[in-house]
Amino acid sequence: MKAALAGADGTLLHEARRPTGRERGPEAVVASILDFAEELRETGRQQFGSTAAAAGVAVPGIVDDARGIAAYSANLGWRDVPLRTLLSERLGGVPVALGHDVRTGGLAEGRIGAGRGADRFLFVPLGTGIAGAIGIEGRIEAGAHGSAGEIGHIVVRPDGPDCGCGQRGCLETLASAAAVGRAWAEACGDPQATAADAAKAVESGDARAKAVWQDAVDALAAGLVTSLTLLDPHTLIIGGGLAEAGDTLFEPLRAAVRSRVTFQRLPLIVPAALGDAAGCLGAGLLAWDLLSTEVTA
Repeated sequence: MKAALAGADGTLLHEARRPTGRERGPEAVVASILDFAEELRETGRQQFGSTAAAAGVAVPGIVDDARGIAAYSANLGWRDVPLRTLLSERLGGVPVALGHDVRTGGLAEGRIGAGRGADRFLFVPLGTGIAGAIGIEGRIEAGAHGSAGEIGHIVVRPDGPDCGCGQRGCLETLASAAAVGRAWAEACGDPQATAADAAKAVESGDARAKAVWQDAVDALAAGLVTSLTLLDPHTLIIGGGLAEAGDTLFEPLRAAVRSRVTFQRLPLIVPAALGDAAGCLGAGLLAWDLLSTEVTA
């Protein structure tokens, strides 16, 4: 979990991290979020002499933004958590905005990052899982049921690994940073190996790493071309842990996407500009937007 105190201009005044602790179950994760938020409020009081005027929180999975409910997360295992209400109560009644983690990061990338000025973009962070934020004319599309952009659950290999969503061969089981880490750990025999280790091995010329990496890139390209076919974005923004590999990822990915498109217009494929701060910046934007709406009302 990442958290920050943010100023009205988007400046991150204080940042902190905590383990999610998902191995302890969904109730423990919710408790950790509430405790972390309370700690952050106290930090603001001690360091800046005031408490936050509003809070924004972004979580993975299916999110009902309007009702403030974290509806479902395959990775965290929760269902129908009234997170907005729980957080507001813990923080003494301050207004709370709840958003999807990827859509929130996409909001930040669209306003102040790599998607600024693009009328249509798709933001895809490659982390523990994979999802997409669909940017259309300055807004992020949530969909009728809060699940727009869940491209990590596009099936790209029907005979592939089991996914927590109940399907097999979903994109995120093959091309997320977590999936690449697992594949490289098996290939190299080191159970502690990560996707970052795989990238380094690719750069050093390791044939096993190249095979693991290309397999993930091919799966990712297949999922992205499906997304391009449906959404026709001007810009495709890739973020998350795998994007930190730079050209080791982007050169083969651009080539793999280019080889698969037929009638589709090839978008600009660029790295995210805000790194892992996008989620915190986006959550801050949600909170400030909430305050702006209340003032206007």
